[in-house]
Amino acid sequence: MKENLQQILAHFHIELFQHDLIQWFQAEKRDLPWRKEKDPYKIWVSEVMLQQTRVDTVIPYFYQFIEKFPTLDALADAEEEEVLKVWEGLGYYSRIRHLHAAVKEVKEKYDGCVPASKEQFSSLKGVGPYTTGAVLSIAYDIPEPAVDGNVMRVLSRIFYITDDIAKGSTRKKFEQIVSHIIAHDNPSDFNQALMELGALICTPKNPSCLLCPVQRHCRAFAEGVEKQLPIKTKAKAPKHVAFRAVVLVNEEGRILIEKRSSSGLLANLWQFPNDEHAPTLNEQEFIKEISERYHVFIRSMERIDTFEHVFSHIVWHIEAYKARALQLQIDEKTTRWVTADELKQYAFPVIYQKIWQAYE
Repeated sequence: MKENLQQILAHFHIELFQHDLIQWFQAEKRDLPWRKEKDPYKIWVSEVMLQQTRVDTVIPYFYQFIEKFPTLDALADAEEEEVLKVWEGLGYYSRIRHLHAAVKEVKEKYDGCVPASKEQFSSLKGVGPYTTGAVLSIAYDIPEPAVDGNVMRVLSRIFYITDDIAKGSTRKKFEQIVSHIIAHDNPSDFNQALMELGALICTPKNPSCLLCPVQRHCRAFAEGVEKQLPIKTKAKAPKHVAFRAVVLVNEEGRILIEKRSSSGLLANLWQFPNDEHAPTLNEQEFIKEISERYHVFIRSMERIDTFEHVFSHIVWHIEAYKARALQLQIDEKTTRWVTADELKQYAFPVIYQKIWQAYE
């Protein structure tokens, strides 16, 4: 039976839970670079980076990003190519495109100051309920819920909630719960503590219940069902796509690169010539396709290796080649012949970086 909010919170000691949770966080929290100051811009950058990416991976990227773009104005004024290059390797590139567009709007509309208004901040490009709650609570101490996967896992166990966390309605339910139990005198530490608890103690598999600072509040632990929660429907199996790519080198030692479409997967990143949209060609047809599409004459071609990259909904298997080619003519808007040193200035998807490393 699904419980309503009143039933869920009945007999729950909110103040005691807040005390236990925040006291643990203040004693045990990790020393993370975005926690050193309450700069809303830096907190915003960190939250965008942390979406779908592990903390350990984010830390060096955060330092590098803030060194390059130390202020919101610096990011707003930067060219997209420059921004994508600094983000290169973090993946989910729509995140940085949305952030880049949003900070430009903040610069134009709010004189470069991240708005503390929920209505204003949540209206910015790419800013959803989680980012709104995280930035406003951590930077401005506004008691807004910040519900991500970690928080839903923690609360599903604390309150023994069996709703499917893959559903939007379940997320809204958790947002309502957090709105009721959040510490209004310290929303920053409260929200960060819930996230930290999910990251360090209340983990997806084998949670460390005996070390949990809020174990006495946890209904799932009391019932012995903590490992069965949260309930989440399985995502569809990703689609597998196989195609080829080739590192083309001309008589001057320059490499041919191509800019991807401005929309869709990995938009505006650079890549090597490929047959992504015609993956069933045999090798001779592949050579003919590449020669005609990129206006080159391929003199010799040799296989490098096969590379795999897993996206959330698709898996790429790229068979990579290297080839010597005579340069004929190119469309400068989408393709360029560059030196190996110049290549470093362009942002490539991780799988194409691996192909280049193997080629070198």
